[in-house]
Amino acid sequence: MSSAPTREVARRVFAREFNDATYSFKESDDDRAPLYVLLPTGERANRIFVVGTLTETEDVGEDSEYWQGRIVDPNGDTFFVYAGQYQPDAAAMLRELEPPAYVSVVGKPRTYETDEGDVNVSVRPESITSVDETTRDRWVVETAERTLDRIKRFESDSAYEYAEMAREEYELPVENYRRSALEALETLEDEETATEASP
Repeated sequence: MSSAPTREVARRVFAREFNDATYSFKESDDDRAPLYVLLPTGERANRIFVVGTLTETEDVGEDSEYWQGRIVDPNGDTFFVYAGQYQPDAAAMLRELEPPAYVSVVGKPRTYETDEGDVNVSVRPESITSVDETTRDRWVVETAERTLDRIKRFESDSAYEYAEMAREEYELPVENYRRSALEALETLEDEETATEASP
């Protein structure tokens, strides 16, 4: 039996829910224990997988390169990704890509408290890959399905540990995320209709 740590599943999540996931925690006191953010639909996430439109990149570093990327999902909500010297491949992608471009990102969620006491959530990318529209569309469908599954579990009466935790930590109606999922699917349908209508 190998004792090598297994990599956590990368959760698919829309930006609206991800940006609301301001509570982070560890399951143990071990220094190497993974850090999770708690999704408001009652799932923990140590890694996430997102696909969207890279709309802007900027080197916000002072002494060395530190790239910020804005990635917009189909609902117009934004993921912020930050990559510097410890994520050289991701930083190189942000430096070289010309927005707008479809990208997929696998990375770690990071929470950060502002001077005003607000909590911002961003992604520290493990990888950034240029993708096509078909890949983006498939991600939207799968992410909508996963989100709706999480909501169904959240609303069922079973005592699901992370759903309980989410109820305690967030006073956010999960209906918001159901709407995000359905709106995202509608944008795909609208795009298809527009494509068919164009000569």
